[in-house]
Amino acid sequence: MIRLYHCRDARSFRALWMLEECGLDYELELLPFPPRWKKPEYLEENPLGTIPLLIDGDTRMTESAAICEYLAAKYGPKELHVGPDEPEFGAYLNALHYGEATLTFPQTLVLRYTRLEPEERRQPVVAEAYAKWFLGRLTALETRLASHDYVAADRFTAADVSVTYALLLAQALDILTPLPDTLQAYWDRMSARPAFKRAKDAQKPAAEVL
Repeated sequence: MIRLYHCRDARSFRALWMLEECGLDYELELLPFPPRWKKPEYLEENPLGTIPLLIDGDTRMTESAAICEYLAAKYGPKELHVGPDEPEFGAYLNALHYGEATLTFPQTLVLRYTRLEPEERRQPVVAEAYAKWFLGRLTALETRLASHDYVAADRFTAADVSVTYALLLAQALDILTPLPDTLQAYWDRMSARPAFKRAKDAQKPAAEVL
């Protein structure tokens, strides 16, 4: 049985959503955020103290975009993955990692310096700068969505899970409220998916949000 360590609406939501899209059975371990501070015994499972942690037999993974790719490629359905024989294989991989490395990374600094650090250590100027960085890098997504419904291969894939999570986090942090029309339409399509809703329901028992 696959086991996922997860904090409500954190990066691990990508993995939870993918598990639902793949129709897999799994055990969900809900943790308070951030677990390395609020549940230090979690460090015995993941010395980094980060989430997600996905355990599948001997496989242990902590990178959310990589988990999306792993689940899509290993368990399917095949439509979630874009193979190297398809024209948009490169676009798929690029979007998958763009969602994390380009869109989510700057938001983690906003989160840290507006909510996680003690009041005296918060840095509103730093947070504002990284929020602007994030907004500037949405240009590539808006350009793509102006003529496509999905980020790659003209179908829903693991890359959409990666990118959509970045929009979820932006809304939680009030960086991107309201969403521009193109992004709002995309968000509406993605968040209406049954697997997205099941993932949201699965995490409801978690007591804390970002």
